[in-house]
Amino acid sequence: MADRQSTDLWVRRVIDYVVNRQNEDGGYTFCQGTESNAQDTYYGLAILDLLGAPFPNVERTVEWLDSFVPDSLYSHYYVAKALKLCGKEPNKKLLRKFILSLPVINGEFGTVNVYAEVASEFLSIFMVIELADMADVEINRKKTVDWLLSLKNNDGGFGAHGHSNLNSTYHAVASLSNLSYPVKSLGGTLEYVRTCEKPYGGFTVVPIGTIPFMEHIYYGASTLNLLGESLRYPKQTAELVLKCQNANGGFARSDIGISTFEDTFYAVSVLQTISKQW
Repeated sequence: MADRQSTDLWVRRVIDYVVNRQNEDGGYTFCQGTESNAQDTYYGLAILDLLGAPFPNVERTVEWLDSFVPDSLYSHYYVAKALKLCGKEPNKKLLRKFILSLPVINGEFGTVNVYAEVASEFLSIFMVIELADMADVEINRKKTVDWLLSLKNNDGGFGAHGHSNLNSTYHAVASLSNLSYPVKSLGGTLEYVRTCEKPYGGFTVVPIGTIPFMEHIYYGASTLNLLGESLRYPKQTAELVLKCQNANGGFARSDIGISTFEDTFYAVSVLQTISKQW
């Protein structure tokens, strides 16, 4: 990747970006001057954790998280994950009650619909599996594995209605892995991911795509990692990711755009994966 000095520089810039967006209440927001939120608090902590940086005012952060009242799967997920990063257990009683109210725990999945603002149709099941593990709730593993495998397509990728994409493939493979399914045995899935990998760096959401966005690069690199494989074009991918770092130290979805904590988390994860493999 880059030499040691330039690597240290981008890392310091990321840490400054995150730390400067912590609010007085201990929570975080990617946009300075706005209220703390659960998603940014989780991603802010996760970025610092990846970089081995200390959490500033961690007691205040824990207080803020403890006082937050989750009202959705997403907020439950981000609060629980953030607390774990702080070395604290989430409220298991509250978490168990919420998880046990979800039909998917018993293997009832309903209709698969994909909405534009949702990363993939498997994101929610991915979150539920992680939360169930944290709360010591038993999930119907066989039904869940069978349901996920039923949405594997002929091209090796995953997706509803026969249409594979990299986002869905990552969340399906990661979910199967978390359920102890031997994902390296998935026929054709590695080949599908490789067709989304680009010689100029990164991954596209579908094989015929031409623009690699940050989340697709993360999903591609992460899926390869789960399958025990490495990137074919690490140098080009690292250069592509580093071009997305803005003047404020954060990373954007592409080389044109605003920095967000989510995109910064993806970027740092990919750069660390490359540094270990390269």
